[in-house]
Amino acid sequence: MTDLHRPQSLANHRNFPPWFVTFSLILIAEVFHRLWILITEPALGSFWALAVAFGLLFALVNGRLSAIRVQDRLIRLEMRLRLERLLGKERRDDIERIEPRQLVALRFAGDAELPELAADVLARKLVEPADIKQRITDWQADWLRV
Repeated sequence: MTDLHRPQSLANHRNFPPWFVTFSLILIAEVFHRLWILITEPALGSFWALAVAFGLLFALVNGRLSAIRVQDRLIRLEMRLRLERLLGKERRDDIERIEPRQLVALRFAGDAELPELAADVLARKLVEPADIKQRITDWQADWLRV
């Protein structure tokens, strides 16, 4: 079974790549190391090394956040199209009222239960993404997320 066909659920749907955690921790340690060197041996080179380490950490984190932002925009588009297909074009204004974080949570619901979940979101019976995800019974796996 390929990764794309593995079962997915509320318990295992989060994606936080180990490489990101590893390199982030390494760069955080390097920032503190370079800060210590700058404090104990002040020099222009020590300051520059600290700036480079901090810049690398910033680039890594910003790259991850940018990828997540693009992913969320694509999910919003996907979900608006799905909801419009399932609920009808006349419900477009209602669909636009669903918050982006709610659309991201609804992403995991199958087509059969999505209209009911969307109605509960619009009626404010479901507000938090965690509550929406807990109500999903037909979990649609998405292993291609960032």
